[in-house]
Amino acid sequence: MFIKTISSVALVSLLTASPLVFAKDKPKAMIAPGLFSFEVMHDGAMVEIKRNQNPENLITDLYATTFRGMPQAMHPFEPYDVETIAEREFVQYMIDAQKDKSILIVDTRTIGWHQRLTIPGAVSYPYTMMDDADDTDWAMDDFGALKQSDGGYDFTKAKTLAMFCNGYWCGQTPSMVRAMLEHGYPAEKIKYYRGGMQAWTSLGLSVVGEATE
Repeated sequence: MFIKTISSVALVSLLTASPLVFAKDKPKAMIAPGLFSFEVMHDGAMVEIKRNQNPENLITDLYATTFRGMPQAMHPFEPYDVETIAEREFVQYMIDAQKDKSILIVDTRTIGWHQRLTIPGAVSYPYTMMDDADDTDWAMDDFGALKQSDGGYDFTKAKTLAMFCNGYWCGQTPSMVRAMLEHGYPAEKIKYYRGGMQAWTSLGLSVVGEATE
């Protein structure tokens, strides 16, 4: 297995260079310059992340239709300064999360969507958890925000969350993020992967779930 990872320092050049690299005169679908694949832990097993190398590969039926919800704004959380990220930044968080436990990859979709198909390394925290006080406390605790006696939260050890849902048109991540911001979660600790599963699968990147079988 060929595994090559990138460092955080390489991210600047990674963001500007062409994602297609030619090796031995054969085109290779790359994730980023110098990055063909990497591994993440998912449900106790290592999963290799790479793009499907078959030129005839098609997007999964789950995301093939175009009649979807209204597209989300690029920055839907104003006046909060939540960063919107794309695939390369998201991948860097995935890589960093393997060694840095203060980073968490969060799938905010309902559990059925998560079970059908998700990004390896992602943990399921459905946006509906924010509708129940006990579930909210549970999620916040996992995110490093500890409930205080006055009902608020201590965000001193809040984790950096790279969050996603179904795609540009999906409102599940925005709904959860807005609720978290109202509770005081630090905006700089939230990263919104707007493209979500729609963009991820359109690039042929590795997925896990029932729909892969």
